[in-house]
Amino acid sequence: MNTEHTRRRLVIGNWKMHGQRAANASLLDGLRANASAASACDLAVCVPFPYLDQARAGLQGGSIAWGAQDVSKHEQGAFTGEVSAAMLADFGCQWVLVGHSERRTLHGETDLLVAEKATAALAAGLTPVVCVGETLAEQEAGKTQEVIARQLAPVLALGAEQVGRVVLAYEPVWAIGTGRTATPEQAQAVHAGIRSQLAALGVPEVRILYGGSVKASNAASLFAMSDIDGALVGGASLVAEEFLRIAAA
Repeated sequence: MNTEHTRRRLVIGNWKMHGQRAANASLLDGLRANASAASACDLAVCVPFPYLDQARAGLQGGSIAWGAQDVSKHEQGAFTGEVSAAMLADFGCQWVLVGHSERRTLHGETDLLVAEKATAALAAGLTPVVCVGETLAEQEAGKTQEVIARQLAPVLALGAEQVGRVVLAYEPVWAIGTGRTATPEQAQAVHAGIRSQLAALGVPEVRILYGGSVKASNAASLFAMSDIDGALVGGASLVAEEFLRIAAA
């Protein structure tokens, strides 16, 4: 792979199911006030549905974009509790996470459903961040690349034009919220494997983020890898200073 990094970095915060109006206001103020420290990369936060309007109010006109953590595959209709891509676009969202490991494991989302959600997001003008990753058992069995190829297959089947408009995120399930992180070399090996699949489709420029206990202390070593284009940040995105230090790395 080409070791010269030409793709613009992207750092996305995933608040998960955290937030309260007062705390959010403080966090958003801190992000907006100090965003210039990370001007060399694209920045976004994906917040819980009820706080999308607060994120829009707090961030619009600045350099940080916002998005959601999930989306329905349906456009509209009798789907109680679901939120459509058009609704997210109505709140100014640019980004939406699809297929996060917590959705796959806790809500039974299949590889096909993840691809359908990505398609719905693209149709509404959003950029889906398609998450893939293996469990500890799969990693120890040497099945990492096999699992990721399976998860990616329905997405890659959408074709080069569609895939060229997505972002991918590699999140080893064993490193999410555990404090364990893949070494930069481990993560790079997986990213390189994903990149080769993208290249075969004709879209090698698609950005691939790394997620899984990313912190300011390990961000620079991860970003030094040629195929790691940024980060999907969990817990550390709830502290403005830490999140921006990751982005500045």
